[in-house]
Amino acid sequence: MTQTAATGTFGADALETGRRIDEGRLDPRDLLEAALDRAAAHPHAGEIFTLLTPDRARAEAADASARARRNARLSPLDGVPVTWKDLFDTAGVPTEAGTRLLAGRIPARDAALLRRAGAAGMVCLGKTHMTELAFSGLGLNPMTASPPCVNDPDAVSGGSSSGAAASVAFGLAPLAIGSDTGGSIRLPAAWNDLVGFKPTQGLLPMEGVVPLIPSFDTPGPLARNVVDAAAMFAVLSGRGEAAAGPAGSRCGVAGLRLAVLQDVALDGLEGPTGPAFEAALVRLSARGARIMRLRAPEVGTAMALSGALFAPEAWGFWGTEIAARPDLVYPPIRERFEAGAGVSAAEHVAAWRHLRGLRRAWWARVSGLDGVLLPAAPIMPPARAAVAADAAHFTERNLMALRNTRIGNLLGACALTFPTGVASTGLMLMAPPLAEARLLDVGAAREAALG
Repeated sequence: MTQTAATGTFGADALETGRRIDEGRLDPRDLLEAALDRAAAHPHAGEIFTLLTPDRARAEAADASARARRNARLSPLDGVPVTWKDLFDTAGVPTEAGTRLLAGRIPARDAALLRRAGAAGMVCLGKTHMTELAFSGLGLNPMTASPPCVNDPDAVSGGSSSGAAASVAFGLAPLAIGSDTGGSIRLPAAWNDLVGFKPTQGLLPMEGVVPLIPSFDTPGPLARNVVDAAAMFAVLSGRGEAAAGPAGSRCGVAGLRLAVLQDVALDGLEGPTGPAFEAALVRLSARGARIMRLRAPEVGTAMALSGALFAPEAWGFWGTEIAARPDLVYPPIRERFEAGAGVSAAEHVAAWRHLRGLRRAWWARVSGLDGVLLPAAPIMPPARAAVAADAAHFTERNLMALRNTRIGNLLGACALTFPTGVASTGLMLMAPPLAEARLLDVGAAREAALG
């Protein structure tokens, strides 16, 4: 296949691209060159990518091409490009986690998840911009770069996996890997009309990932659809080809028992977020899903513990570095870290003990359901200029943007976000810890039924 023909594959999904490689209709080398050319020509490339990795990618694409010719492909995603949020260590190139505090940091070894992707034959296209040390949901980073939202170039893209989402949404890669501590995969996925998947915390290895809050940090994929996210998750979890086939084959929408979370998640919805969510519920119900309304007071109680949980651990990891060079951190982000300095160890431990009890109460309450539904974000992506000009506005919008996704992190859920069909709004589905297989099946069934 010529490089010109390969350019046309950018409308294809990741598994479809893999099938074209498998059938001999697409050479991974041509695909990569088209991807590099497209990235180089894109008007927002400098805001999306911290760097491309052409030498590495060409070697990986050449190996994938040779395997395809021998009918020895390593996985359904062998030869498919993927981008990596710039907190995943990548051997020999800078990994700086969106902060000047780590400028010039070059790891000698790939993160464990990059090694797993390489073992599945995937091609590392490049590293993507992010908010500083992953501690913001807006995607604004005046210290490095702020990727735009695909639906509004003047709006933020969501964070902290801002460039990861933009790389897929703007058609520069079929898949991206981000991380999620309070919503940093799901929020940018929702605002850029993508699927974002947060697995159970602790399920995927964090070796070689710059930490923010290890008790909550979770890597995961951003993709154009659920089956691509499922295939990428299979690679990341090291389960190989057997787990990478299309999800959703074992269930349909009809008869699913889904609950709509009433507490916290529906408060103060702005713009089209509420109507888009309700319209999605109507479509699911019309296809036979059984939807009920759920009250769960433990959710509000858990949310009230956030201040004693997130910032203290983040400050414990980064406080010394930030205190030594405070001018290198954007002030609203620095203040988020500094808020953890005043929380005592006793308060932090007590909050965790309380949260564990709330988690047990929550999952007992939702036992037997196929999932819990809520809007992925209660607000639309704000204008970049507005949040950059006013620190108080930045803080308020950031907390509001992450409110609903943070519910999933606090409750220990695995969670999946889908587009609703209304630009920059998302539908989130939460499931119990370690229920990834069922969650992806239900998500794929929803996608097949509703598009």
